[in-house]
Amino acid sequence: MEEENGYGGSSSSNVETSKAERSVWLMKCPLVVSKSWQNHPPSQPLAKVVLSLDPLHADDPSALQFTMEMAGTDAVNMPKTYSLNMFKDFVPMCVFSETSQGGKVAMEGKVEHKFDMKPHGENIEEYGKLCRERTNKSMIKNRQIQVIDNDRGVLMRPMPGMIGLVSTNSKDKKKTQPVKQTDTKRTRRDRGELEDIMFKLFERQPNWALKQLVQETDQPAQFLKEILNELCVYNKRGANQGTYELKPEYKKSVVEDTNAE
Repeated sequence: MEEENGYGGSSSSNVETSKAERSVWLMKCPLVVSKSWQNHPPSQPLAKVVLSLDPLHADDPSALQFTMEMAGTDAVNMPKTYSLNMFKDFVPMCVFSETSQGGKVAMEGKVEHKFDMKPHGENIEEYGKLCRERTNKSMIKNRQIQVIDNDRGVLMRPMPGMIGLVSTNSKDKKKTQPVKQTDTKRTRRDRGELEDIMFKLFERQPNWALKQLVQETDQPAQFLKEILNELCVYNKRGANQGTYELKPEYKKSVVEDTNAE
């Protein structure tokens, strides 16, 4: 079996390629949609995709309009209709699957279209309310302060065996330098939570520099750039050169939410 397939390992390492040429769609959806689909009954449809075509410009790719209508959902303020923005240029990709038992890997197809899913124009207000609610929840601090009754510092003393690890040499103290904030490793937040925080910051002021946003969010700069490229436009010239501001579709929702408050 190994010689017929031309593999040097066991037969369990083979990749099933019967569906390799099948066309599949890759779609990026908001966090609230992903959570809703995870709790959706498997026997019922998730959503319906509506394709609108202008017959007078059938050869123009921009004449194609994709809209997704969600199935019944109990989520509060969750938009029911979304626009699917199709990307023309993207890196060729394939979809693979792996079974939980045995670890068999199969190629499910090639990505033919890539979409960015965002609330339809008539649902921007509902989505803004949802983002504001998630932002308020993320700002709630769950940490608690515990008061130590023993004021003699017994609980703060080194454990046995750790005495030798603590250096009391004054020369060693001079060599020790405080770690700069820029050198500390920042922990990534949840993507949906970070997007909500970003919307809140742009309510305070319309333009932000990357350095300012790193300080405000305490997030890695590279991870922050990925979020900014999706939500914002970068000003390369003009009075706000070197800063980011929200894209028009997101800026509109932020302004409407601020006026509603």
